Amino acid sequence: MSRPSGTNLALGVWTTLVFVFLFAPIIVIAVYSFNGGRLLTAWDGFSLHPFTAIVERPTVRHTVAVSLQTAVVAAILASALGTLAGMAMARFPGRWTGPFTLLLLLVSVTPEIVDGIALLPWFVTLGQDWSLVPFNNGYVRLIIGHSLFATAVVTYIVRARLVGLDASLEEASADLYARPIPTFFKVTLPLVGPAVLAGGLLAFTLSLDNTVISSFINVSGTTSWPVYVLSSVRSGLKPEIAAVSTILLVFTLLVLGLVARVLKRSGSSVTDTMAVA
Repeated sequence: MSRPSGTNLALGVWTTLVFVFLFAPIIVIAVYSFNGGRLLTAWDGFSLHPFTAIVERPTVRHTVAVSLQTAVVAAILASALGTLAGMAMARFPGRWTGPFTLLLLLVSVTPEIVDGIALLPWFVTLGQDWSLVPFNNGYVRLIIGHSLFATAVVTYIVRARLVGLDASLEEASADLYARPIPTFFKVTLPLVGPAVLAGGLLAFTLSLDNTVISSFINVSGTTSWPVYVLSSVRSGLKPEIAAVSTILLVFTLLVLGLVARVLKRSGSSVTDTMAVA
């Protein structure tokens, strides 16, 4: 086996330094989540007490619950809308596809602070004019705000999956006198299922750490965990914040790992994809 050249060795060292630079702050937060002191920055011995805050402190428990509930509903909504949009773009292309793609791209690249500034007066106006629709409800605001970008992500994934699949199975179902709805549930959905699941999991993680939009459209009583952490900076970060953040980080990594596995499986053959679904 030949020895690595000086260039390869230098690139390896540089890559290692880049990863250390990127992940060192996360590692520090994970270590200091075991801090028994009153403030996060002052180490006062090893302790597991910060991890009990999610159970013992009602405020922490409530904000985490708000984030999880919002993420689940936003992921379901984004998956439903993104699946329908992706299928329409892949199976029924037309003149509308270009402008619609441009609209999705606009949603994807628009800074979150712009979205937050735009959503706040929109929700206030709709809450005043449409009293029957609960646009003043904090959960409704968070779900709509979080699902905007997530819907575009799911649309991209589902469209890419369907474009790579032959429509012959769906055409065969129609030739056998199957109606569109049974064809969708028995043929199309199993084929695109891995992509829908991957998009939904990504939408869940995107909603879980959404801070900018949540801070603008936040309503008292439905404060999400990122907004709670942001507001806690003024009074000093406590180890419990690092502990709960570490738990959510591990949970997010597990979800992303599942997304990677699902996307890998969705790249298999049509037969394998139908077997997985």
